[in-house]
Amino acid sequence: MNEKNLKNDPITPLTKASTNPFDNEGEDDDYGPAHPPLGPNPVEDDTDDENEREGGGDGGSFLHSTYDADRYAAERKVYQGQHEFMLGVAKIEQLPPPSLAEIAFAGRSNVGKSSLINALTGRRTLARTSNTPGRTQELNFFNIGPGGFILVDMPGYGYAKVSRSQVNAWTAMLKAYLRGRVPLRLCCLLVDARHGLKASDIEMMKMLDESAVPYRVIMTKADKCKKADLEKVMKSANEVLKKHPAGFPTVHLTSSEKKYGIEELQDILLLSVS
Repeated sequence: MNEKNLKNDPITPLTKASTNPFDNEGEDDDYGPAHPPLGPNPVEDDTDDENEREGGGDGGSFLHSTYDADRYAAERKVYQGQHEFMLGVAKIEQLPPPSLAEIAFAGRSNVGKSSLINALTGRRTLARTSNTPGRTQELNFFNIGPGGFILVDMPGYGYAKVSRSQVNAWTAMLKAYLRGRVPLRLCCLLVDARHGLKASDIEMMKMLDESAVPYRVIMTKADKCKKADLEKVMKSANEVLKKHPAGFPTVHLTSSEKKYGIEELQDILLLSVS
């Protein structure tokens, strides 16, 4: 499936194409009731996949075979250390001086960024969660563990109640950050698994491609989907990713609530900064 066909795909609805991922797409985040939990792995069976252990698949489990065991255990201690909020940046001139490697988190408003950050770090309130979309309005910098990395929480896009001037300001700041930030190693592009890729997500992917920033598409809220729907969403997104050179070719599924895919995502982040 190509990007043109996405308009006709009920799993990955798109609005009119835009060159700005922060353009409003309307308030469509009332998702309705969740489906029952799907178990520890919502799409894969229990059989071992030799290819995934060798480095394929959609997770970071291959680290267990490619990393030295002692080094791997030592690096994972980053998540057991102290994490703290550093600062919020509203203008590019306010960026902190480069220090540790940085990993950015981007996504639509109400995609579950704060919940995922808290699940990754094992902290309930490191990133502030809210039922109000569009609350994150700065680049928020978090220091993850002693000697670990810096996590950058970007403003959510696609929120209808944001002014045009604010949209333009966010876009300009985001482009400047992505194109000029030397320590930036990876961007995690969060996408709600119940909806799949939308037009604003694809515009963000294009922006990351143009900025030569490596990125991974991380599907959130996988526990709230039926298995068949997840498979369709993943297949559709993976087809789109084939046309985006800076993107990892497969998506990664997560659930902050059920903790599915969290440890694997921790491994992905460690690999990107090692």
